[in-house]
Amino acid sequence: MPSPENVRIAVLIDADNTSHRHAEALLEEVAKYGVPTVKRAYGDWTDSHLSGWLTHLPKHGIQPMLQIANTKGKNSTDSALIIDAMDLLYSGNVDAFALVSSDSDFTSLAIRVRGSGRTVYGMGLRKTPEALRQAVDRFIYLEDLQEGGADDTEEAEPRRIPDLRRLLERAVNGTAHDDGWASLSSMANHITRVEPSFSVKDYGASKFVDLVRAQSYLEVEQPESGAVRVRLRSNRGAAKKTTAGTAAPRTAAPTTAAPTTAATTTAPTKSAAPKTDATKKATTKKATTKKATTTRRSSAKKAPAAEPVVEPVVEPVVEPVAEPASSTAPEPARHTVTTRKRSARRAQSG
Repeated sequence: MPSPENVRIAVLIDADNTSHRHAEALLEEVAKYGVPTVKRAYGDWTDSHLSGWLTHLPKHGIQPMLQIANTKGKNSTDSALIIDAMDLLYSGNVDAFALVSSDSDFTSLAIRVRGSGRTVYGMGLRKTPEALRQAVDRFIYLEDLQEGGADDTEEAEPRRIPDLRRLLERAVNGTAHDDGWASLSSMANHITRVEPSFSVKDYGASKFVDLVRAQSYLEVEQPESGAVRVRLRSNRGAAKKTTAGTAAPRTAAPTTAAPTTAATTTAPTKSAAPKTDATKKATTKKATTKKATTTRRSSAKKAPAAEPVVEPVVEPVVEPVAEPASSTAPEPARHTVTTRKRSARRAQSG
């Protein structure tokens, strides 16, 4: 990065939208970034509202650029400033531009000049639209350059103030070295690239280092021989102490187990007495009955809804029971068999 002594800056002031009271302060601010080799102020110097600039122009070596309004109520200063800026860009005699205006009409000019590799500084009041503030490399509020504050009676528009903690933490993480420390200057440059309109006065501080020191989540250190460095304050130690003091011991974990775990612990173990035959039969019968019931229910659920079928009633067939033989029935005469046997014997002998 070139030193400010080697950077040539063109300061182009929109006098119609900038008070002459900021002339000295804005030039001192520009000197921090380079040498203002070109200093021009654009306006209709025939108008009485620019009379205050007439004493400051020769005092600070500012060249007045006269641009008379062609139509009443129309500002023709913007076009003259834009044309001169493009001429300076193509001439190659300047390295950076400082556009002093609160008018968003210069947004396209800032984008075009930055696209050509030139650094653009924007300077204006807090009422400056966000489009112009975000189009430059860095935007500086004129109210912050002097203690007098804003001298315009026009009320500033509501402006978005970035979240400070988010900006600082990202700046540390984006510029920190392997040891976690980031230099204060690199943090400031990182924040400016992210938020060109960043101002420490929006957060009630006068210096960036004071703003950083006031944050409890940052640790600031300045070695005896070295620049100020910053890192995020670690809360791991405090978190460990809190956990050690409040956490429950690991052995107590089973007491908070789900009901299913308690049921498991009450189940019979392998050392229980073996089941008897009667118990096994009862268990098998119970399981069979439960399975049959489940099968009937599932069959009933799967069966399509239909009209109930009336089964015919079958009357039981009663078979006649054979009556026992009467004890009074005459038994066959034994003598008949004997007679036949005797007759057979006689026939064989004869």
